[in-house]
Amino acid sequence: MRPTSSYLFFFLLLTFLISLTLSNGTQLIIVNNCNESIWPGILGSAGHPSPLDGGFHLNNNEEVVIDVPDKWSGRLWGRQGCCFDQNGKGTCDTGDCAGLLNCRGTGGAPPTTVVEMTLGSSNSPLHYYDVSLVDGFNLPVSMLPVGGGVGCGIAACEVNLNICCPSSLEVKRGGKVVGCKSACLATNAPKYCCTGEYANPKTCKPTIFAHLFKAICPRAYSYAYDDSSSLHTCRANRYVITFCPPK
Repeated sequence: MRPTSSYLFFFLLLTFLISLTLSNGTQLIIVNNCNESIWPGILGSAGHPSPLDGGFHLNNNEEVVIDVPDKWSGRLWGRQGCCFDQNGKGTCDTGDCAGLLNCRGTGGAPPTTVVEMTLGSSNSPLHYYDVSLVDGFNLPVSMLPVGGGVGCGIAACEVNLNICCPSSLEVKRGGKVVGCKSACLATNAPKYCCTGEYANPKTCKPTIFAHLFKAICPRAYSYAYDDSSSLHTCRANRYVITFCPPK
């Protein structure tokens, strides 16, 4: 039996609306694969909104789907050991943002493993994303495109760097190592922070600690002028961001 013209019209309209929806934004699927609760923080860059009021709670094995608008840009990180009251005020062992559940204007207190992304711009439809250890490390995390075609890669630091963190860079809570500082955070020295006379790739070189981070997490940025291969380019409609991803 041949489909009627009204059926064909409805089918074409539905296809158009689906394609329009997919082209007007991107889905971020945030997954907590850690064996504990985490409190992700998420901030839009200047001029971009912060989804879910900037922060939320995820139990072990829980996930949340976030729809961000076309050309959205921002950062995401995990917070551990948080305790908030009914007004959303409290503290976190790592990644704390001014003692608030809903982060406002400032990123998480380092050391934090940060997922950074720019999902298109006025000049390009391409998506750029990376996992950065420039502010140190607190939780393993990965960002995986769903589809997107050839060339789309995985940005990640999938190993718990806290286990092998040099003692001079350790951050402890209750005797447990919960974070690993970058050399910049530990010393605030220009040559480690790529500031002052070191504010260019010719004079700012990776430290022994950056080499350590890079050797263990080759798909993440280890310092400000790290190898550009750590920056991934794609054009997918969905990305899965997993804290404590399976190895």
